[in-house]
Amino acid sequence: MRDKTRYVREDEKFSHSPLTTPIYQTSAYVMPDGAAFRYSREANPTVSQLNAVISQLENADAAASFSSGMGAVTTVLLHKLRPGMSVLIHCDVFARTMKFLKDYMSLYGIKTTVAGPGTDNLLKSYKGQDIVYVESISNPTLRVQDLGRIRNEIKAKSILIADSTFATPVNLKSLDEGADIVIHSGSKFISGHNDVIAGLVAGRSEFIKGLDDFRKTLGETLDPFAAYLMLRGIKTLNVRMKQSGQSASKISGELKNLPGIGKVIYPGLPDHPDHELASRMLKGFGSVISFSIERNGLDVEQFMRDLRIITPANTLGGVNTTISHPATMSHRGFTAEERRAAGIGDSLFRLSVGLEDPGDLIEDIINAMQKAESRGKGSN
Repeated sequence: MRDKTRYVREDEKFSHSPLTTPIYQTSAYVMPDGAAFRYSREANPTVSQLNAVISQLENADAAASFSSGMGAVTTVLLHKLRPGMSVLIHCDVFARTMKFLKDYMSLYGIKTTVAGPGTDNLLKSYKGQDIVYVESISNPTLRVQDLGRIRNEIKAKSILIADSTFATPVNLKSLDEGADIVIHSGSKFISGHNDVIAGLVAGRSEFIKGLDDFRKTLGETLDPFAAYLMLRGIKTLNVRMKQSGQSASKISGELKNLPGIGKVIYPGLPDHPDHELASRMLKGFGSVISFSIERNGLDVEQFMRDLRIITPANTLGGVNTTISHPATMSHRGFTAEERRAAGIGDSLFRLSVGLEDPGDLIEDIINAMQKAESRGKGSN
């Protein structure tokens, strides 16, 4: 079955042959006939169908679902790590992932080494750590990690975990590139409508079996309605990623030519440090752009309030375009030094491009910048 077909196909057969997967909104199942599911904290037919779809899309043996993206991250790490073990991670990752490793796992004797951005810096810091944890496209500075090169360097000595939330299975098959485990925040592009909180993990069957048993014990359970919404979102994932990616490519080029815009970060731009790698490894450059505004005394909150189409929000990956200010939003938990190391300046914005006309989005940014410029002149 070809990839495009996998996104819309549902092979599971349910009673009465419904066209779409039903929502099994039940806490338990009548025994003995319901013994395969028993209790919805352990298993649920709607959630099981989501797992089957994700494992197909990632070319994995199996998959498991969680009540949030961070639930997936923490459950994987708790399941694999033991006191005295070590983790290698790069500095430009989601702040909560870093916080979990540095602030919490350190309490149990887990040592975390933080490398600089990019694959070169990561491999310079590799000293045989038990786990190498990467974001295939980093949040929010959009560095692309070379999964194949990392796999070749660390060989089988270490477990390679890839958070591929920004890439999605549309643009990257992380397991095929060498990752042992792939994680997604299902709240973002995969669900695609800003109405779900969920996490997903895919990998080899023996790992997923143990992980899912651990999940049942921790209680990190995805509810069936959220699973249904994700199954609905996946049907349009392929076309959404292609459309929003095309718009992001156009917008990134336009932003580079706008007065007052500093650096523009997008893997599809020739001056991106990982452009060659991204062109080779990714099927598409993604739908997220980061850019800075060069203006002293910029009122960040007012600039975002002045936007009329783009919505300021602490999320990404939906059909509507959102903007965030990482220094005060997603990465507010980083110290000033950590933000500098990761390349997160006070003037950096993260733009998650949706399905609107890209011309409208560019005009929205221009209008908000013009208002900021006018306020600046008025205060002088």
